[in-house]
Amino acid sequence: MKRMFVVAGALFLGAGAVMAQQEVAVQQDNLMRSQAKSMYGVILKMAKGDIPYNQKQVDEAIASLEADVAKIAKTFEVNPKQDVVNATYGSSPKVWQQKADFESKIPPVQKAIADVKGKIHNVASLKAAYTTINDRCNDCHETYRLKLK
Repeated sequence: MKRMFVVAGALFLGAGAVMAQQEVAVQQDNLMRSQAKSMYGVILKMAKGDIPYNQKQVDEAIASLEADVAKIAKTFEVNPKQDVVNATYGSSPKVWQQKADFESKIPPVQKAIADVKGKIHNVASLKAAYTTINDRCNDCHETYRLKLK
């Protein structure tokens, strides 16, 4: 009987650890999705003319990016050692193996956002801003993002 409780307890703790790891991976995925929504769902679509230019939406997208990018280092402190179930993209183990380099990619993105903030007034300036920010994002994605599907 005692052995059964020990086994059940170990299984329960193991399942809890797996759920905690998945929760960390989901938080990381949600942060990246939020940034993608701003970059690609608003800024890129407007820059390409897929949706009409809207200054309020541009300003909100830039503010959201600014806030989200500031959360990257904290959100990626822990390696969940697993990907979100059915995710298209995941984090490379290199994020935690080369932590200093990973974190060194954040300030250039923040600077790119700061450099364009308040200077976007039309589609032409939005296109330039998109390129500036996206190039810095890709500096990290090339090394630290994995395509899972």
